[in-house]
Amino acid sequence: MLAPGAQRIKSMKEESFSFSRATVAYYSEVGFSALRQLVPQEQCVLLTDENVYQAHAAKFADWKHILIPAGEQHKQQSTVDHIIARLMQLEADRQTLLIGVGGGVVTDITGYTASIYMRGIDCAYVPTTLLNLVDASIGGKTGVDVGAYKNIVGSFRHPRFILQDLDFLTTLPHTEWINGFAEIIKHACIRDKALFKHLSQHRPEDFMQNKELLAALIHNNIRHKFAVVQADEFEKAERKLLNFGHSIGHAIENLCALPHGRAVAVGMMAAAFISEKEVGFVETEALRRLLQQYQLPVSVSFEPGEVFQLLKLDKKRMQQSINFVLLRSIGDAFIQPIGLDRLHSYLQLWHNK
Repeated sequence: MLAPGAQRIKSMKEESFSFSRATVAYYSEVGFSALRQLVPQEQCVLLTDENVYQAHAAKFADWKHILIPAGEQHKQQSTVDHIIARLMQLEADRQTLLIGVGGGVVTDITGYTASIYMRGIDCAYVPTTLLNLVDASIGGKTGVDVGAYKNIVGSFRHPRFILQDLDFLTTLPHTEWINGFAEIIKHACIRDKALFKHLSQHRPEDFMQNKELLAALIHNNIRHKFAVVQADEFEKAERKLLNFGHSIGHAIENLCALPHGRAVAVGMMAAAFISEKEVGFVETEALRRLLQQYQLPVSVSFEPGEVFQLLKLDKKRMQQSINFVLLRSIGDAFIQPIGLDRLHSYLQLWHNK
């Protein structure tokens, strides 16, 4: 379904990443206008949220599009039902390509909706946030929340392609930049000590103001994420490392109304504390300094009992334990089952520090 001009895009910055059931093309250093060369416009529907649309309305001119409210609180089945109703109004069929233009909430919903509409249509992504560029758009995970339980319903659905247009970041609020750096720090913690050192030598503003420095950072993280997913597409082993900071992070994200990156930052600090107790991890303070350097929180007020109740329904739970991501050292992560009772005790100890 590539448009006639697609080969001109391929002569630019394109990489392909193959998985068991799909190949994802990644286009970097191209503008949003490249979509017209990549795909037949009449067979596409763009999905975006109200914030992105207000900031970039001109980009959506002449495209069929669907608007959804912005925010994690709208990552619910009711939003998907609304999108499906609009797709039917637009007479979308099995040849329709649903393109998510937005942050991680938008692309998660896009992939999930595409996986179930008419038993499956193709999708593609145009990430508009740093967090989505380096993490959420890559790997095929889609889903919606059910109440406070994050991504408890979903599917694996790789996009046909991801188009990177860094111009979207020019309107990105400062708080969303900071959210993205949390996932970058996570990648450094689990498998790239050199990246951890590189980040420690800079401030967020260095990347925000230097497009070349930013592009190199994004590319490095994209390669990390794709490599992990290619090695373990359906999260049976190594891919679980990408959950570092996410078990507790997800639990406090909705309970404490924190943006995803900030919740993950707090979750990483909790995981570092548990790593100290379990395996003698000694670099907690280095992680604390880096998170604070990137204006991310290292603690939050929470009720251990409420967090624990959410952890008990975490997707990584196996009967009476949770497969928890710990650190031996910066850049060296591993997975270890931790009994629910012991995890509850660690939560209380960390809360009372």
